[in-house]
Amino acid sequence: MVSYDYIVVGAGSAGAVVAGRLSESASARVLLLDAGGSQKNLNVQIPLAFGKQFKSELDWEFYTEPEPYLNGRSLFYPRGKTLGGCSSMNAMIYIRGNRDEFDSWAKDGATGWSYDEVLPYFRKSECNSRGESAYHGGSGPLRIEDLRSPNDLSYALVEGMVAAGLPRNDDFNGAEQVGAGFNQVCQKRGRRWTTADAFIDPVRSRSNLTVWSETHVLGLRLRGNRVTGVEVERGGVRETVSCEREVILSAGALNTPQILMLSGIGPADHLAEHGIEAVVDNPNVGAHLMDHPLYTTNFETTAKGTLAGAESPVQLANWFLRKRGMLTSNLGEVGAFFHTRSGETAPDMQIIGGPGYFFDHGFRSHERPAYVFACSLVAPRSRGAVRLRSADPKDKVATTYNFLAEQADMDAMVAAIERVREFAGAVPLRRLTTKEINPGREHRTKAELEAVIRREVSHTYHAACSARIGSERTGVVDPQLRVHGVEGLRVADASVFPTVTHGNTHAPSVMVGEKAADMIRTGL
Repeated sequence: MVSYDYIVVGAGSAGAVVAGRLSESASARVLLLDAGGSQKNLNVQIPLAFGKQFKSELDWEFYTEPEPYLNGRSLFYPRGKTLGGCSSMNAMIYIRGNRDEFDSWAKDGATGWSYDEVLPYFRKSECNSRGESAYHGGSGPLRIEDLRSPNDLSYALVEGMVAAGLPRNDDFNGAEQVGAGFNQVCQKRGRRWTTADAFIDPVRSRSNLTVWSETHVLGLRLRGNRVTGVEVERGGVRETVSCEREVILSAGALNTPQILMLSGIGPADHLAEHGIEAVVDNPNVGAHLMDHPLYTTNFETTAKGTLAGAESPVQLANWFLRKRGMLTSNLGEVGAFFHTRSGETAPDMQIIGGPGYFFDHGFRSHERPAYVFACSLVAPRSRGAVRLRSADPKDKVATTYNFLAEQADMDAMVAAIERVREFAGAVPLRRLTTKEINPGREHRTKAELEAVIRREVSHTYHAACSARIGSERTGVVDPQLRVHGVEGLRVADASVFPTVTHGNTHAPSVMVGEKAADMIRTGL
């Protein structure tokens, strides 16, 4: 039986970080497992092509259960199935979250996770093109850059938001999150820069690091309450890999709780339904699932040079020869954070704006040039769950997010659409805007907007919190990310967030990977 000191399950936004960092200790034998293949596919490398990965061999292609507060709709939910995980599929936006939420995590029992305590891990991973500062790192493996070829229309989108009353903000990861400005992205000279590019590829030659791609993890092997290995299927052959020290689950907010439950760690009554004997009865496994509800407002525009022309021969040549032009765009070039609710320190709404039409995950097109203001509720109050469909490890999990179960969440979405209409009506955009496409000006009253939101709202691809930090009564892992009731097992991915962060979840997932590796190496 093959044996390693550490086995990391999942090479995504956190797992690649954990494996790369652990392998820095020459004496530590590290195995990294991932069900996907190489991230060198062109639809991964070309920034604007991320949507072409959806429903392809690079996508786990999940679907939710009928959502009870969205007229029973089942939502398509893509997840990256390649080295780099969702860092190979996302829109590359680098947002850490708000200081207030990390401090709230620590106040509520996640000792060691306050903003001042996690900031060094954000800085450690980062190589920011703007250079090192109090808030940013300048020499880490993860390349963070300003957009190489920002679209002219994107400048107008920012000016429209500023003219409508938002302060200008040139750094959402600096001293203040509120305001409008350009997003920084995970790119290196015009191409996507994944965690596999940053943390794995440069160290693949290390003799103590082994990477098995296209390897499906079937479950954990336990002796009593201690994890002793991982059962996998590789090349059609099942085998068990032995682990001497620790297994680290970094399979994401959907697959991590699945592996735990398949291994007998989870709600005993639910496991019994599928003939699985509970080793640790913990109802929090798979519970508390969160994401950010997203509604994409779109407007027709007279502006020239929108991303509708991104696949022209000129733009293709520009990217292949110079790594410049429209194909370097992440679509969500600009952003904003603002309050729709009173009494909260952190802003509850994020805008992701771009110089192109985006609706239904990019599967729909529009016949005329357009721009998008996507409204992402980054402080949702609704909670969902991840559950097994069966005891078959290759059966996809059943997920329900319960989006908009809370009226406060719906009120925030309505307020955001009304605010976006103010952006579009402000002087810098009014002269460029000819028609509101989604939701459409015919939807004016609160009741009409609520109805269209329930018909059309989606998510921001930010699944989190399904194996959250908490006590044995409230969570799945302790503040050191050790799974309650099990020895030799930790979780390091977005599933450990006590609450979903205020913004895109890639950057905080990288931070979790950095902090997890540090705690493991120092014996915490």
